[in-house]
Amino acid sequence: MSSARQTLPGTQPPPTPEPTHPVDESRPLGRILLFGIQHVLVMAATPISAVFLMSATLRLDPGLTVNLLSAAFVLSGVGSLIQSLGPWKFGPRLPFVMLPGGAPLILFLAIAEQHGLRTATGAVILTAAFYFVVLPVFSRLLVFFPALVIGTMVVIVGVNLVKVGAVLVTGRPGRPGFADTANLALGMATIGFTVVFYLLFTGVLRQLAVMLGLLAGTALAAVLGNLDLGRATEGGLVTMPQLMPFGSPQFNLLAALPLMLYSLASMAEATGQTVINAEAVGKEIDKRTDVPKTVRGDALVSLMGGFFGLPLMVTSGENIGIVRVTGVRSRFVTAAAGAVLIGIGFLAPVTRAISVIPSAVIGGTAMVVFAVITVLGVQMLGRSDLDKHTSTFICAVALALGLLPILIPGVYAGFPPNVRILLESGVAVGAFVAAVLNILFHHIRPGIAARLATTRTESSR
Repeated sequence: MSSARQTLPGTQPPPTPEPTHPVDESRPLGRILLFGIQHVLVMAATPISAVFLMSATLRLDPGLTVNLLSAAFVLSGVGSLIQSLGPWKFGPRLPFVMLPGGAPLILFLAIAEQHGLRTATGAVILTAAFYFVVLPVFSRLLVFFPALVIGTMVVIVGVNLVKVGAVLVTGRPGRPGFADTANLALGMATIGFTVVFYLLFTGVLRQLAVMLGLLAGTALAAVLGNLDLGRATEGGLVTMPQLMPFGSPQFNLLAALPLMLYSLASMAEATGQTVINAEAVGKEIDKRTDVPKTVRGDALVSLMGGFFGLPLMVTSGENIGIVRVTGVRSRFVTAAAGAVLIGIGFLAPVTRAISVIPSAVIGGTAMVVFAVITVLGVQMLGRSDLDKHTSTFICAVALALGLLPILIPGVYAGFPPNVRILLESGVAVGAFVAAVLNILFHHIRPGIAARLATTRTESSR
């Protein structure tokens, strides 16, 4: 008897289902959670350092600091879920995490010091709404962000992040304890552990080399007496984020203007993050539709974060390095990381336990992960016709101006505060310069040359 699957005469065989892309592959729950925790351990330093910087700068009381830390973890988790799972038109369905910090945090602190915390939270809410207003216009400009512009921006992002990781190891120049040999040794040992695990292990253990290196570095710190476990046992079991911790937001368009201007650079950075993430996982995307989804996710979570007293929340490229190193491309891993972050936000002991990991250990891990992002940018530039002199020139000028405030902090100290904050964002400067030069050399100049050639041809007749 013929098989039931045999095709009847005159009928078409059933179509072969397309294989699931690794980004959309679901894995066993245990592995997904394990890989998600690895992301969390590497990224947890960012919300912790952001909130601690807010607390120190604005002289917040300990209870408010714990409340903001809880909100930072919860909103980071919500944002990671949105960007990874992509409900409706929010999130590109790529392995992303969302975090506070960076230039938006500095702008938030500047507004808070000049106009008060209620005005600063109002500025965050206004800027989140501004994202939605200008996004339709920005999406039409994405044609001016080819691989040359995005690759240059990603290199600057990577270098800046490596510096951030290095400062966690060395401390800031001029501050007490800068380049302490014990911290340097701990950071280098953490990198060494990661290399050894990646060299010796295979399979899942090799994919967990980053987390294992971090745990080994933490264990070494405990042996050397550099781990303070006392803070991990203080306080209660559950913490809840507080809505409007500074009171009702106050809305001042003039005060919010620097943050709104930065949001334009943030959208350009989100473009680079989305493209490089898609390349890292080998997924083809449409910039015109997928980049706006990333920006909408940033805007939505920032809008929520403003009501919980947080600065702008942005999609982070930091975890892209983990994706590339481990080879685990599933977006459900970062979704699991989002769920873990939310859980941490409500579980006070876990939050405190993560906060006791020495900064030198986190910095050593971060340097490796962040350097991978720089390599991804270099790879993208390698496909950007750098053998053409104009492309080389555009990249060189953008890198020079973008890396200047990163390599020489304080170079714009003599400028007005609002201008200085924008200029000191090397990523924003590099992206702007690369985009403008690309338009001048690859769009405007060829058009002018064609018109001149046409005019000469007609006059010769």
